[in-house]
Amino acid sequence: MKKLFIALAFALLCSWAAIAQSKDELAIRAMLTAQVANWNNGSIEGYMNGYWESDKLLFIGSKGPTYGYRTTLKRYKEGYPDAAHMGTLTSNILSIEKLSKKYYFVVGNWAIKRSAGDVQGSYSLLIKKIKDKWVIVCDHSS
Repeated sequence: MKKLFIALAFALLCSWAAIAQSKDELAIRAMLTAQVANWNNGSIEGYMNGYWESDKLLFIGSKGPTYGYRTTLKRYKEGYPDAAHMGTLTSNILSIEKLSKKYYFVVGNWAIKRSAGDVQGSYSLLIKKIKDKWVIVCDHSS
């Protein structure tokens, strides 16, 4: 009877852990999906809601690393100044890996179809839970 109780308790703990992980992954996927929707609605500011609003935000692109939320916002606005340059964004998540209770690592591909010429690439994101919200703290896009 004691062994049965221990086995049931262990199974219950494992299922709670899986549910918590699933909830976190669903929240991260929802945040990333909202980013795409905001982009496709022409809202760079809305797209930026997925990023950590901090001077410590790290963005690594083709021109090297830059720091800060405002710097990243400015970079997006300069690189995508109008609807012709923003086009239609698609994102394909290849993997989501839990690193700890507060951190996830996401790898995926992105593509933008646009009249100014299509572009595509890959990304890796370090996502952190800050004040009960999942946000991108490091974005390496190429």
